[in-house]
Amino acid sequence: MARLELRAVKKRYGKVPAIHGIDLDIPSGEFCVFVGPSGCGKSTLLRMIAGLEDITAGEVAIDGEVVNAIPAAKRGLAMVFQSYALYPHMSVRSNLSFGLENVNMPRPEIDMRVNEAARMLQIEDYLDRRPGQLSGGQRQRVAIGRAVVREPRIFLFDEPLSNLDAELRVATRGEISTLHRKLGNTMVYVTHDQVEAMTMADKIAVLRAGLLEQFGAPLDLYNHPANSFVARFIGSPKMNFIGGTVADGEVAGIRFVSEGAELALDRSRFAVAPGTSVELGIRPNHLRLSKDGDGMPVEAKSVEQLGGETFVYGIVPDGTDITVHMQGQVPVEPGEVIHVEIDPALAHLFDAETGRSLSERYQTKRI
Repeated sequence: MARLELRAVKKRYGKVPAIHGIDLDIPSGEFCVFVGPSGCGKSTLLRMIAGLEDITAGEVAIDGEVVNAIPAAKRGLAMVFQSYALYPHMSVRSNLSFGLENVNMPRPEIDMRVNEAARMLQIEDYLDRRPGQLSGGQRQRVAIGRAVVREPRIFLFDEPLSNLDAELRVATRGEISTLHRKLGNTMVYVTHDQVEAMTMADKIAVLRAGLLEQFGAPLDLYNHPANSFVARFIGSPKMNFIGGTVADGEVAGIRFVSEGAELALDRSRFAVAPGTSVELGIRPNHLRLSKDGDGMPVEAKSVEQLGGETFVYGIVPDGTDITVHMQGQVPVEPGEVIHVEIDPALAHLFDAETGRSLSERYQTKRI
């Protein structure tokens, strides 16, 4: 186990900046996920930690030791790649043992590590097969096993599940989480799939265009997004956004006002001045059908009935698309107008221009 620190880490390719000064502190034994859209820099950042990419500026430190100048092979890390990177002409056993043989480890120690990793990952029956004789999920287990036998200080995973089908992805991410609990090693995991991030991580780093947008526990990012980008990215289906303005309300209150929607909010929750253009964010599962026909009208464009839940994809009076997620089988037809209520305690406000959260917790001072 090891603590990993990134201190103002930057990366440039010629004159083109890719990483704009990332600061992160990942405690020993933590499972940290880098998540973000394609091209945001998450894989580049992982390769800089691994020593496979040079660092333009800043420091990467492992247990307090700066490793910028230390070669990848001597950092005590193990990386699992998206492509598995197995030797096709070797057996599974040989793939697992090859790296240990290269450092002249005694054969009894090699056999012990290989057998233990195979048992842990349930690939004992495949040790004498070649990678071409295995399924995608089995090959991924072998790739993980090759990392496990090295007993690294830190595991690095670069989108390891992207080549698997949906069912295997779910099963394998559970196996990786179980492996983390068994080994207790620090793990850094890269994915573009926010569901993977939410279900596996102790902490999530949300990246966009080489910048760190927010870092924190999964539910903290879900419940308290720092900006509209994080709010849109974390959560499935994504958060709804409705444009409007803030007006004075009753004592200790403010009002969100939009075409077809008006909502009274507690002023103490938000640092925002009347007249500010904002976006109101509300998650699809935080909308509920109005019992008396009041509330915001939503014209249903399409409906998904999944048995245990219902998704309505509609449009509100100002033309904004909106998703309503309801439990159970709710009889709604395309073209029908339903009315939904917004729970003010679950609403978010974001500055319409900058996207930053207007929640009181993110402000240095009250407006």
